[in-house]
Amino acid sequence: MPNKYHRIVIKIGTSSIINADSDVKLSVIESLTRVLSELNKAHEVLLVTSGAVGVGMHTVGIKTRPSEIGELQALSAIGQSELMDIYSDHFKATGQTVAQLLLTRDVVDYPKSRRNVLQTINTLLKNNVIPIINENDAVSVDEFDHRTTFGENDQLAAIVTNFVAADLLVILSDINGLYNANPKKDPTAKLLEWVPKIDAKLMKVAGGHGSQFGTGGMATKLNAAKLILDHHREMAILNGEDPEVIKQLINGANVGTYFSATQPEGRTNE
Repeated sequence: MPNKYHRIVIKIGTSSIINADSDVKLSVIESLTRVLSELNKAHEVLLVTSGAVGVGMHTVGIKTRPSEIGELQALSAIGQSELMDIYSDHFKATGQTVAQLLLTRDVVDYPKSRRNVLQTINTLLKNNVIPIINENDAVSVDEFDHRTTFGENDQLAAIVTNFVAADLLVILSDINGLYNANPKKDPTAKLLEWVPKIDAKLMKVAGGHGSQFGTGGMATKLNAAKLILDHHREMAILNGEDPEVIKQLINGANVGTYFSATQPEGRTNE
């Protein structure tokens, strides 16, 4: 595989691992863990995962995402344990060692804790361990001037990418990439292959919210892309239904939407 990307952050959204019936998509997780284990032989790989609340809902048999903070944090606490067990079992089948890191915003905002967590991540990567990162939703809160939440995991993934100086952020979603119109409403909507900057027109096109189990949407992904581009890094949005698409991207295939200041070979922004 090309070595353009030394360090890669992969973020998978709730809609990619939880279906409409609140069941966990074990086949997607199996494929994802296999692909990341293969990539980790030639690259340094980090996984940012959503889905703790969704898995918690599945575990206790809830179909509709609650709005009360206490209920959401309780579901996250239940789901995070279950989700990590699922990842650990599937990674173990590939012979890949993983480690869990639950972050709050203040961990990366304050210098001493920032240095400590970065040292931990670098040590894990040096030893070929894949860090599995999620926000510590069970305890995160915003109160006055003490902010511990990231907002949602697209933002978390972008912050982690910049924080660890990764070369690429790949966001796996339930859509092929960014379109110039809503493809669910407009049959003429065209996939944008390359986006060099985030402007008001693109943000207007993005609109909308995530699934009933998650908090993301295309707007949150564009906010993440802006943060990535502002730090002179690169990002892609891919359809997470088949995680093999990650290898296609890294091997130079024109898949998904690619965000970078310079035009990638074979891609246009028309």
